[in-house]
Amino acid sequence: MAEDKPAVICVFCGATPGKDPIHLEAARALAYEFHKHNIRLVYGGGTTGLMGEVAKTLVSLSGPKAVHGVIPRALVKVSVKGVEDPTAHSKANGHSNGENVGKTAEREVSEAIEGEEIPESEYGVTTIVRDMHSRKRMMAELVMEGGPGSGFVSLAGGFGTIEEVMEMTTWNQLGIHRVGVILLNINGYWDGLLAWVRNAVQNGFISSENGSILAEARTVEEVVPKLLQYQCSTDRFQLNWGEE
Repeated sequence: MAEDKPAVICVFCGATPGKDPIHLEAARALAYEFHKHNIRLVYGGGTTGLMGEVAKTLVSLSGPKAVHGVIPRALVKVSVKGVEDPTAHSKANGHSNGENVGKTAEREVSEAIEGEEIPESEYGVTTIVRDMHSRKRMMAELVMEGGPGSGFVSLAGGFGTIEEVMEMTTWNQLGIHRVGVILLNINGYWDGLLAWVRNAVQNGFISSENGSILAEARTVEEVVPKLLQYQCSTDRFQLNWGEE
């Protein structure tokens, strides 16, 4: 990574706000840290929940080019001008008739999608991709093209968030990338996952060296220094992935 390039940090987080407002506050605070350090954000492209909060906050501070969203076409809803979906609000918040429902669109656009791009908006620059695998690969590639301090950070989230952060941790262990992976552990949200890592180390399924690949930050202010100081595990696989 070239020294003169800005850092690029991919943030994994929920498309819903959660029940405790401290997580929305953390998303906003993280955006302020990125602005202060001239960091570019890569995220999942959604406009709801923690995803939308971190993106729109950084755009308001640093401009739309500081944020790059990557979202699968299936998670984009194209609204029809003049036609309102009476359940749109409840769906966007993951609820219908007071009950939790399955995954719904993370973003809505009011015009037809031209090619693979959504025009710049209050959520930054957005690329639409074919599927979830393409999303994760593109986000990782953007991070790996960034300058010193680039890496992956996870705010609170659900199944998708934990899957994404664990895949990037595995990619580090396999030698696909060399950047840090940080759990921003607000109010102990990720204590269970960190305890599982310690248990896996104790039981010999993860080496003690590789147990440090997934790092912890307890405050927003710790994130950037931890990524800048990140040192690769000495027990990572030394594999040749070619163009991966």
